Amino acid sequence: MEITLAHILDARRSIAPYLPPTPLYQSPSLSEMAGAELWIKHENHQPIGAFKVRGGIHLLRHLPEEQRRVGVITASTGNHGQSIAYAARLFGVRAIIAVPEGANPAKVLSMRHLGAHVVFQGQDFDEAREWVEQEAQRGGYRYVHSGNEPHLIAGVGTLTLEMLEQQPLLDTLIVPVGGGSGAAGACIAAKSINPHIRVIGVQAEQAPAAYLSWQSGQLQAAEMHTFAEGLATRTAFALPQTILRRHLDDFVLVSEDEMRQAIVTLLAHTRNLAEGAGAAALAAALKLRSQLAGRRVGVVLSGGNLSLDQLRTVLAAEGAPAFRLDAASS
Repeated sequence: MEITLAHILDARRSIAPYLPPTPLYQSPSLSEMAGAELWIKHENHQPIGAFKVRGGIHLLRHLPEEQRRVGVITASTGNHGQSIAYAARLFGVRAIIAVPEGANPAKVLSMRHLGAHVVFQGQDFDEAREWVEQEAQRGGYRYVHSGNEPHLIAGVGTLTLEMLEQQPLLDTLIVPVGGGSGAAGACIAAKSINPHIRVIGVQAEQAPAAYLSWQSGQLQAAEMHTFAEGLATRTAFALPQTILRRHLDDFVLVSEDEMRQAIVTLLAHTRNLAEGAGAAALAAALKLRSQLAGRRVGVVLSGGNLSLDQLRTVLAAEGAPAFRLDAASS
């Protein structure tokens, strides 16, 4: 199935009764730092604190009744799982979510409060995913892949529609990439509306599977050691990669320190908490300062689910030169 703008427009109608548009704010101080006009899309304001909820609602709303009765199963490092848990509660569907050992405790608690059955499986996302694929066959559950799902991609593509309606003159979008569903949706929506708009993906240097796959044209696996669990995938996914190879204009990597610095910068300048993946797009915008000069740039703050321990670690590093607030303000 080829995902088109029509599918994203259908997704917007699908989620409209459940999710109001999130804000898009222009930040003068961040714009000065980046040397470009920066507009921040605040998906951290979603009810689960992340953009993924758009796709979860769209997919489960279209789930056939017989599959709803059996239930759904998925693997997640957190935000995708929250999305499925939220939508499952909304539509009365049983949800089983496998998370890796050491998953973000705030996200795990949220999934449980939303009514999902959460199980710990494996040391990373991919080990949890492999367990889920076997369990789905054993139990007959509808397996919801976090990337290879057209309804998820169409659903998250709605955030780009909102951005271009809220600020039609955006000429560049920067989107974080884990599995790639968000960037794939952004590419389809943005390029359908304005073929000249630049879409830039950003991934962690310490989890570069999607980046390496996009560069090589073949699905790649890579080691991952990033604190940004939203970007922590060991393998790339076929459907998002197909879309990214066709439409993505550029792809950059950011370091762990650059993401931590961006978390501090967003907190200091916008009073918004971003998780590592949520801060990655700003980290990329600051890294690409010379390339973005004079442009009107939409930056996706994809989520704000930073655990208290992660926040303490980031702020503890604030005194180091790379994390000084006065340096961020200069």
